[in-house]
Amino acid sequence: MIENNAYDVALIGGGLAGLNLSIQLARKGHSVVLFEKETYPFHKVCGEYISMESWNFLTEEIGVELKNHEVPFITKLWVTSPKGESLKSKLNLGGFGVSRYKLDFLLKEIALTAGVSVIEKCKAEEVIFNKNIFTIKTNSGIFTTKVCCGTWGKRSNFDIKWKRAFTGKTSSRLNNYVGIKYHVKMDFEPDVIALHNFKDGYCGMSKIEDDKFCVCYLTKASNIKEAGSIKKAEEQILYQNPHLKKVFEKMEHCYDAPLSISQISFSKKNAVENNVLMIGDAAGMITPLCGNGMSMAMHGSKLAATSISAFLNNNMSRKEMELNYTRDWKNNFETRVKTGKFVQYFFGRMAATNFLVKSMNYSKMLTNKLIKLTHGKSF
Repeated sequence: MIENNAYDVALIGGGLAGLNLSIQLARKGHSVVLFEKETYPFHKVCGEYISMESWNFLTEEIGVELKNHEVPFITKLWVTSPKGESLKSKLNLGGFGVSRYKLDFLLKEIALTAGVSVIEKCKAEEVIFNKNIFTIKTNSGIFTTKVCCGTWGKRSNFDIKWKRAFTGKTSSRLNNYVGIKYHVKMDFEPDVIALHNFKDGYCGMSKIEDDKFCVCYLTKASNIKEAGSIKKAEEQILYQNPHLKKVFEKMEHCYDAPLSISQISFSKKNAVENNVLMIGDAAGMITPLCGNGMSMAMHGSKLAATSISAFLNNNMSRKEMELNYTRDWKNNFETRVKTGKFVQYFFGRMAATNFLVKSMNYSKMLTNKLIKLTHGKSF
């Protein structure tokens, strides 16, 4: 047990937001501790497609040598409706595919080299803010820090404990989703990301490293419950899209069972809660069909690093730090998130999805506009 260890910054959660933020802050000369409840490397439910807007940040600023890992570049989009209506389009910005299993591990190694204290198998249990200092109680000991960040991803016990507004939302088209992910071998174009829609959900698939593909879908929790199992839900609901039926019947699974996560919400979240800065999915989630959550987590870490470092260097007050980060988050991501919700309104609704795919087929301008609104520029 570690008792009363003092740091400048504590990060609760070691995903893309937490790891990238920890590296930036450590390189700025601040002492950083990162708590991760799992042990690296490990798999996460994630679409594992990253927009090219993050390439320079990851490779040049952070130092991830992606070219050495032969990550595939994705330049085309394929969208299908539940009835099989099909749209194919060029992705002007494009992206690349890499598993969280590999990327998070690479980032963790860089964080250690930068001087970050990465504590694995560590669960934060309580956060107390008093007299401008955070006291964080974990199963590995008690820590004190000047700044605390929530980098725990889509959901955490803290969301419930703090009664964050989105946790009280009743079931709607923006919450109570389940995410399911497979790594598979299959015959599919390496430069295409596909979004296959079905009743109350959609499935994304694209290539990652080592000639594997990530197949990840989102559906309402009620679909799984009513079907009785993931497998039956796939056969009863996903297979109604002929393109998905073909893929699921032929793909070769790389591990025994799929990964899953429940209680996913796309309702609005605050960027700061109880003086804790929320980074990544903890601050707000863009619907996965927009393929941009990973880039937002990394970009958000860069925005937070600037404000946090200014505070620690006594160049702004805590209140100014919180307001500055909140403003930056809204300026960079609010339009994207709203657009994602608009698109989500159509996708998953049988008639509406068929209509939207047909409309996008007729209008390249509409297609390009939706893609542009859900992606950003290099940061």
